[in-house]
Amino acid sequence: MAVRHWFNYVQALPRPLQFRLYSTFRPSPCSGRHNSSSSVADLEQLLSKPTWSVQSLLPSSTQETDAPAISSKQLHHLLRLSALPLPENPEEESKMLKTLSSQLHFVREIQQLDTKSVDPLRAIRDETLAASEEQTVTLAAVKEALAREDVVGKHHKRIRRKTTPVDAKDAEDWDVLGYTERKSGKYFIVDSGKS
Repeated sequence: MAVRHWFNYVQALPRPLQFRLYSTFRPSPCSGRHNSSSSVADLEQLLSKPTWSVQSLLPSSTQETDAPAISSKQLHHLLRLSALPLPENPEEESKMLKTLSSQLHFVREIQQLDTKSVDPLRAIRDETLAASEEQTVTLAAVKEALAREDVVGKHHKRIRRKTTPVDAKDAEDWDVLGYTERKSGKYFIVDSGKS
């Protein structure tokens, strides 16, 4: 009975308006027979030349970043917060500062992307319509569990689940001492580490 109430509650929830597709490559629908060798060749041709690089988001060695410079004091504070060791010499510190400023430049470039037409993720999972339908709990999915329930009582109805006997024959016939190297009678010996 409780499962049925939960099922009705789940069905009453609103469906998401739009689902995110993870693939950026969407094959066009073909009429007639689908030629897999030509689609593989098209895919190989598409992937043969890079169209974008992460380097485009990183500052070049000659380009000055428009971000405010990070001071040595700020770097030491961040390293202490992260429980990382402080730089041992000025060269290592300047290398860390350069790496940190390039990472911050990368983050700022990513933040400038236009995401107004992209719905935010509700969770990290496949949010396509097919995945949503696959994960939806239906009456057919819980039909077997509902069949194992008995409603008992006239005024205060309680659900009792039918129990099936567990076959523990394999567990009862297990030879516990069979894998021990040292045993004394029907007990096995464990070294405690104390001498």
